[in-house]
Amino acid sequence: MAAVRVEEVLAAAEEQEAEKRRSVTVEKELELEFDLGNLLALDRNPPPAAGLRGAGPRREALLRALARDNTQLLVARLWELPAERAGGPGGPLAARLPEPAFRLPREKPPPRPRPPTRWEQFARLKGIRRRKRTSLVWDEQAREWRRRWGYRRAGGDPARAWLAEVPEGADPQEDQFARLRREKRERVARNELNRLRNLARAHRAGTAVPAAPLHPTGHQSREELARVTRVARVSTASLGRFQPRLPKEPAEPPSRGGGGRKRRFEPLLGNLAAERSRQLELLRDMGSKKPVLDITRAVNKQLRQEEAEAAAAKGKKQSQRGKRGRRQQRAGRSSKKSGARRQQQQQRPAGGGTGGSRKKKA
Repeated sequence: MAAVRVEEVLAAAEEQEAEKRRSVTVEKELELEFDLGNLLALDRNPPPAAGLRGAGPRREALLRALARDNTQLLVARLWELPAERAGGPGGPLAARLPEPAFRLPREKPPPRPRPPTRWEQFARLKGIRRRKRTSLVWDEQAREWRRRWGYRRAGGDPARAWLAEVPEGADPQEDQFARLRREKRERVARNELNRLRNLARAHRAGTAVPAAPLHPTGHQSREELARVTRVARVSTASLGRFQPRLPKEPAEPPSRGGGGRKRRFEPLLGNLAAERSRQLELLRDMGSKKPVLDITRAVNKQLRQEEAEAAAAKGKKQSQRGKRGRRQQRAGRSSKKSGARRQQQQQRPAGGGTGGSRKKKA
């Protein structure tokens, strides 16, 4: 077995250490501009033009090495930020990012704010602040933790209790259990009505045409109830696709106007060639001085114009025919009257008066 010299071992260790330092040390002629709030690094150094010509493994390797060096510089700047343990001493190390310096454009429009409900408006007017309460409370009767509201809540349902107190001033012969059940049904109906009104208010705020208000008296027409049901159905995340239907509710066909459909956007990561072709086509249309001719629209416009001219000509002919008919009727009536007068004059005897026809007695 050959002897290993100590100098060779130390030299190999120094080379490994230098290689490790070289992997985290990047030298640039111009320093990068960093925006740590957006995790952004801008490299102003021009890339080597000779290595980027053409397409091949050399070009890919050069781009990969350039991206790796810039990422290394960005990570090194992130490690210089003040950091702390998130969630306690044993949690992960998290750094506090500064405020972003660049305002990046949004790919999608910001969401519209939800209109406040009537309770939120009343609470804002009265200065009522929302306090978060725990959902579980201690039930003294059941001797266990139960929900504050809902099924099997703490205290139980008063309508299901075995004993009901008669209020002061109430009729002693009245069934208190029936009264409690009736009040519960009224509360449920009132809450459902408020929920539908909030949905209708939100639907009116999202559309340009204001919808008809809901009547709180319960005398809604069939159209109003159908509209409320439609609004409540599409208020889910799936736009009513998985919502169960009522027993006698008809299946509504899909609307052609696009109502109730979600807006679709192009994916962030996809076919770059298709996106480039769309942008170039848009720029070509914007830069060209020739107007864009829509053949379908032009043909439809011509057809509508011809139909309108034909309808106008047909209406004009009908009006002329009507005038001719009225003239002929008037002429026929006048001729009939003149003929009747002539017949009366011919039937009258000559000599004038009524006594001329009498014969004198000898």
